[in-house]
Amino acid sequence: MNPIIKPPPSSFDQHGAACRCEWGVAGVGELASADVTIVVDVLSFSTCVDIATGRGAAILPYAWTDDSARAFAAAQHAELAGARAAAGYSLSPASFLDAPSGLRCVLPSPNGAALTTRAAATATIVLAGCLRNASAVAAMAAHLGSTFNVCPAGERWPDGSLRPAIEDWLAAGAILRDLPGTRSPEADAAIAAFEQLAGTITAVVAGASSGRELIDRGFPRDVELATSLDVSSHVPVFDGIAFVGSLRILP
Repeated sequence: MNPIIKPPPSSFDQHGAACRCEWGVAGVGELASADVTIVVDVLSFSTCVDIATGRGAAILPYAWTDDSARAFAAAQHAELAGARAAAGYSLSPASFLDAPSGLRCVLPSPNGAALTTRAAATATIVLAGCLRNASAVAAMAAHLGSTFNVCPAGERWPDGSLRPAIEDWLAAGAILRDLPGTRSPEADAAIAAFEQLAGTITAVVAGASSGRELIDRGFPRDVELATSLDVSSHVPVFDGIAFVGSLRILP
């Protein structure tokens, strides 16, 4: 019998640390496998998920906004979120403030939803983290495992390439600082950014590219909701189809 030869560790997988951090769909694919992967997309996928699941709703991530999203929603007996400027549910966190318990909503997102799908292929447990639930997510992750991949989604340039987003970097740092175990340099850098700016997060994000874009489009409330630090004790968990069963960290 031939011995099983394992491939050597990648230079990019941060395998020497328990707490890791890397950007986007490609980044999470490079990281070593972890007990828990945390998807971070502050403006706005993860924030929508936190608010909706905190009210007893289920959010079904979907990476595309084409006709296949409508077919997926129909197959899952779920509502389909629309454009942010339209009435109804959307990637606007404010649209979920009054979501009813039991709602099932497909939320298309090229960033957070696509990252969730990729993370689920390599992780047993996938959580949705943001600034609102950073401490709760870290506490639950530490309860569930001992190795952690924290993955800021970032945004997209018009050509489809990744645009790192400061709000995701800060939320990743807020989560990583409360996780146990050794940290990669990337994780330490995210923590340092958060600790330096923790007292001014709303102003920082409002003045940064993603925040300015939403404010200019008439959605300042979404920026306010997304930058409220540790106001939620809910931890959304991905069950393979939807973020559901918002685990709650008791005070």
